[in-house]
Amino acid sequence: MEHLLGQDWEITPAGGATGKAYAAKHGGQQLFLKRNSSPFLAVLSVEGIVPKLIWTKRLENGDVITAQHWLKGRELAPVEMGDSRVARLMSKIHSSQPLLSMLEKLGKEPMEPKMILAEIEQQLDEEIKNHEDVQRTLQFLQGQLSEVGHGEYVVCHGDINHNNWLLSEEDELYLIDWDGALIADPAVDLGMMLYTYIEESRWEDWLAQYGLVYTPHLALRMKWYVLVQTLLSIQWNKETGRLREMKEGFHDLSHILS
Repeated sequence: MEHLLGQDWEITPAGGATGKAYAAKHGGQQLFLKRNSSPFLAVLSVEGIVPKLIWTKRLENGDVITAQHWLKGRELAPVEMGDSRVARLMSKIHSSQPLLSMLEKLGKEPMEPKMILAEIEQQLDEEIKNHEDVQRTLQFLQGQLSEVGHGEYVVCHGDINHNNWLLSEEDELYLIDWDGALIADPAVDLGMMLYTYIEESRWEDWLAQYGLVYTPHLALRMKWYVLVQTLLSIQWNKETGRLREMKEGFHDLSHILS
């Protein structure tokens, strides 16, 4: 990596689950580098959803390195997720035709509910499946499968955790870490947002800022996808030894179902 920029640059890991991100410093300059980032990053940059992409270079071994401006800023606090700017940026993402076209060119296909449910049933181990609330959840998902269809598929982030929202010192808001991007019902992101961060009494107002009317069908779709995401989280937490978080997931299932 050093020979790409020169020996004067100090390059250190920048964290993240993939281990492909680096911070590069030289004098007063600082860059965010990523190895083998998706071509999707370029469109995200043009749309103003992630910090500006400066250059892309291919190494002799075939790896592609991207460099973005390193912005001074901070992640959003959970309480800030109700801000109208969050709703407007998510609406911009979900309505972006360039983002959708690029993911389609990269071979992504819409994630339909029946495909998602089949994947869930395959991924859950028998111990998880035998839990009472998991069985109730799977029955609900199967029972509502014919009701949650939605004709509009958009680009969804898939992990709108507050840690992935970056507010720069110039007061610019970005949504980063797009490795899990998918084409799906916008309720995938909306459900996670509302159930995790917004009081139910404010859902209608938040959705109005996003540009949607809160309807019974939207409520059903959000509940369906949040239950799916909670099941996946329970399985992942078990596999990674996060037993406290796994137990919290079971509690969340019971709460959402009720």
